Amino acid sequence: MSRVGIVTDSTCDLGPTVLAGLDVRMVPLKVLFGEETFLDWVELEPDAFMEKLISSPTLPKTSQPSPANFLETYTELAEQGCDSIVSIHLSAALSGTMTSALMAAENSPVPVYCVDTKTLTLALGLVVRAAVEARDAGLDGPAIAARAEEVSSSMTFYFLLDTLDYLVKGGRAGKAQGLAASVLGIKPVLTVNAEGIIEPFKKVKGRKRGIAEIVAKVAADSESKGKLRAAILYASLPDRGKELHDEIVASGATVDFVPDGHVGAVIGTYAGPGAIGIGYYPL
Repeated sequence: MSRVGIVTDSTCDLGPTVLAGLDVRMVPLKVLFGEETFLDWVELEPDAFMEKLISSPTLPKTSQPSPANFLETYTELAEQGCDSIVSIHLSAALSGTMTSALMAAENSPVPVYCVDTKTLTLALGLVVRAAVEARDAGLDGPAIAARAEEVSSSMTFYFLLDTLDYLVKGGRAGKAQGLAASVLGIKPVLTVNAEGIIEPFKKVKGRKRGIAEIVAKVAADSESKGKLRAAILYASLPDRGKELHDEIVASGATVDFVPDGHVGAVIGTYAGPGAIGIGYYPL
């Protein structure tokens, strides 16, 4: 019987404990505060990161894993008996991580099927979870990769930021670059388009109105597409994630929630404190 390894990167924001339980290998990105370098989720956990982010006079930088980092993981999985690997990553439009994975795949001792999910954070985590379900159902590498592609293509992701400053300064604002959001309490609700690029969804007055817009969209999609599987994410303020969760439940939307989760250091660098969001796809 074939054994398929599943690899992802740290921006799935599932964290080492959850990933270990899923039997998924994670290759971490890096966060750089001046001369200090930390491995995302490994050497810098979310709460500690947010403390450093808020107190830092300059925005930290992030760095993708190298092809060598991926090749080391692929080789270890091959040595452990995997005859193929599915490697699932954040949008190539936002990071060079996918490129590193593809370069490493060329030298892997076993076939590697790389999937650009064109999304990020816990929406990427949902794709990883779907791949795990496919693996545990006995599918082979190509079929697991196909399932990951299928879920990726049906994924919807919305997020609400307290400010666009972190996203713009970090160079990841995409089509939201020119959105004026730091005046008069305007909060940007953003999404990720089919190319994996961040773009505006709606500009609203205040966080509660932003949550209402997201909830309305989830409820409408639940009505038109059927039951959804969803993951709610938050940066530094879990109560905001719970607020979004409770509002969606109250809306009557039919949603299967995986546990809410904290964004890690790499995603938090661009989201900033107080961000919330949801990724979901139809079951």
